[in-house]
Amino acid sequence: MPKTVMVLEDEPMLFDLLVELLGLEGYKVTQPNSLENILSELSANRPDAVLIDVHLKDANGLDLLSKIRADRDLKGLVVLLSSGNDYRQESVRRGADGFLMKPYMPEDLLAALKQKLND
Repeated sequence: MPKTVMVLEDEPMLFDLLVELLGLEGYKVTQPNSLENILSELSANRPDAVLIDVHLKDANGLDLLSKIRADRDLKGLVVLLSSGNDYRQESVRRGADGFLMKPYMPEDLLAALKQKLND
């Protein structure tokens, strides 16, 4: 069964590229219906990993990360953050499993996922 990655990226072209890239590597990609109910969606759908852009139109990825880490039902969920600004230290401080500085190479994303998911 393929590993599932939920992608929270509001730039349509980048989202489509991520779907293509991850799909070619055998991952199933999902997108949340709503950021307002993201914790319940994550609990219900239980992806193997979540890739979150720090700067979303309707939310802050760092704040979403903090909410995910505070939810007992989501303990152990792999969360990677990405941004064009260097939020590496803040991401790690809030509990991210990794941070990718945009623009990143596809190999960097795949390596981070493989390492964290033990593929």
